[in-house]
Amino acid sequence: MNSPRRLLSRLRNLRAHGSAPLSALVQLVASELVSEVCSIYVQRPGDILELAATEGLNPDAVGHTRLRVGEGIVGLCAATGAVMNLPDAQNHPAFAYRPETGEEPFASLLAVPVRRSGRTLGVLVVQNRTPRNFADPEIDDLETVAMLLAEMLSGDGATDGSPEGLAATVPRTFTGTPLMSGIAVGPIVLLRAVRPIVRLLADDPGAEQDRLDQAVDRMQRGLEDLFADVPNNGGAADVNASREVLEAYRLVASDAGWLRRVADVIRGGTTAEAAVQRVASELHDRMRRISDPYLRERLADMEDLANRLLTSLTGEAPRAPIPEGAILLARRLGPAELLDWHARGIAGAAVEEASPAGHAAILARALGIPAIGGLRGMLDSAEQGDDAVVDADDGQFLLRPETEVRQAYTRAQEARNAKYAELATWRGRPAATADGVELKLMLNVGLSLELPQLERTGADGIGLFRTEIAMLARGSVADVAEQAAIYSRVLDEAGDKPVIFRTLDLGADKLLPGTVSGEENPAMGWRSLRVGLDRPALLRRQLRALLLAAGGRDLSVMFPMVATVVEFRAAKALLLAEAKRVRPSPGTLRIGTMLEVPALMWQLPQLVKEADFISIGSNDLLQFLFAADRGTPSLYDRYDFLSQPVLDLIEQLVVAAKSACVPVSVCGEAASRPLEALVLAALGVTTLSMPASGILPIKAMFAQVDLQSFRSVLTAIRRSGGFGLREPLATWAREQTLIT
Repeated sequence: MNSPRRLLSRLRNLRAHGSAPLSALVQLVASELVSEVCSIYVQRPGDILELAATEGLNPDAVGHTRLRVGEGIVGLCAATGAVMNLPDAQNHPAFAYRPETGEEPFASLLAVPVRRSGRTLGVLVVQNRTPRNFADPEIDDLETVAMLLAEMLSGDGATDGSPEGLAATVPRTFTGTPLMSGIAVGPIVLLRAVRPIVRLLADDPGAEQDRLDQAVDRMQRGLEDLFADVPNNGGAADVNASREVLEAYRLVASDAGWLRRVADVIRGGTTAEAAVQRVASELHDRMRRISDPYLRERLADMEDLANRLLTSLTGEAPRAPIPEGAILLARRLGPAELLDWHARGIAGAAVEEASPAGHAAILARALGIPAIGGLRGMLDSAEQGDDAVVDADDGQFLLRPETEVRQAYTRAQEARNAKYAELATWRGRPAATADGVELKLMLNVGLSLELPQLERTGADGIGLFRTEIAMLARGSVADVAEQAAIYSRVLDEAGDKPVIFRTLDLGADKLLPGTVSGEENPAMGWRSLRVGLDRPALLRRQLRALLLAAGGRDLSVMFPMVATVVEFRAAKALLLAEAKRVRPSPGTLRIGTMLEVPALMWQLPQLVKEADFISIGSNDLLQFLFAADRGTPSLYDRYDFLSQPVLDLIEQLVVAAKSACVPVSVCGEAASRPLEALVLAALGVTTLSMPASGILPIKAMFAQVDLQSFRSVLTAIRRSGGFGLREPLATWAREQTLIT
């Protein structure tokens, strides 16, 4: 094979004479890569891939041979964004025969997606008669050509799968996942990419490396300035406390691995900005195939950093002021980008690829920005300045809503603000029912940035501090001193209010590199306490940090995913052993368990003798009780918390725990829903732990309820014999105007 620099040089000369025809490009690539065939397929409206140019196949097939995205090897390459390197393509199960091309003699095939800004514009293919795998340098060269081709196709009729003929005035509704509840109504602003790259090829790699080094330095200093200025950016107190998320972002920014890869591409003859774009595209294609949702969320961080580095190289376009009430639309959104836009005054955000576990989602909740994610196809339909509605309560994004719909949401937003003002009056009142039953409403939190919610909601304490969230945000398990500092801040902020720390609940959908292994069913596999008991050094490190953080104060520790009393005893023994070594000792040390695994119900006599408290994790309990993975959409609503088996189980637990004077609480999602909270209180669970958004509404609801009277209603409905109890309970609650 010829030198890659010669290929780049000839590409540069080809483009120097104006807009190079695709036919000339395929001839050049076939010649330089010593391939008998080179073809370009361009994506057309309707997810169609059309043969646009070829060297080596039947020229009459150009403009006539078409494949759907996902059809054949070329279609599979476009659909997945993955390189296809096949020594015997025609015997591949995805092969789609097109007789007009005359490709029968050619065995080996290399297909590379042509992508720009995360979108597939076409596929570049080379073929040979001899069966063989193409070598890595050949793949690398073809990917460089594909990058150049993407710039050509973006202005030459290629599409990115946008709906054909979609009018820019048609209202559209997209369904997604709420990241932060709330409503925002206003004009949209699009998160634009940095200035387009006008110079792809370079003559002096050394000069380009110098430009990269200087740009990295400017980017790093800019990030430090941004994070240092966070206290002045509107929602100061919240974000200032978000050390975990921002520190994790810093670690990614300073990681030398991806910058080394950029340097490698520069040495191949591209400019610094083209190399950054190339590596960012490689990372995107690699990470989008990762199934774990948390690790995929790091893609947004990497793209944020790549865009910042490109801006540092090319210069930032002037920023126009954004309109009042603007809604930010983005394909992906990194935490630093969200801080930038929050400072500029956005009222909401809609993100195509985002999940509640992402850094941007965590910050959106801290900043109080209504946000929704998972909105596939949204950006293809939106234009700058379009009116939109973010309904992050129901997971809806409305683009160009009808006037009546927009006005209805505006009224709902005003009513919501008035309701919040009314609910705020409950902050300083104790939680109690109308007939005098006292309750405790606690917070579920996982980051120090959420701690100000204690004061805002008037919560009675923290019923669940998820210690793994800070580690997930950081990207690794911190050492003892770092963990102790985090836990100490939590206790400081809580003051005299109780805090229950849950030990690391890793596994299932919460993964850290090196802590868990891939499994077919990780939700029921090696996770949570099982990891801690199998790696006692990891668990001891955390327990020591908790004891140090207490510094003589009261300490409550809870173990997750306990399946047997033997496991609980083993974990408890580790904690008590560490407690003997740490001084000062906690004022009191309470050791409890979560009840998520139904097997514990057959060990209650032993369990209530060992545990100081029990907390029901309703999310996992429901999935284990009904063998229904809560991450499977088709099963999400099939099994109900308000059903006879669940209520029988809780009642049995409450009776057994009460006889042993062991407190029982609920810290899963069910505690924050009014109907479920009411039923739990009637069953005798009077300590409920929930997200901050649930505290005041639940407190206001309880104040209207005569709990003793409701117990009679609940008993009558349960005796009716139905499996599901929700509808009759909801009917009663609506009649009492407890729910709407």
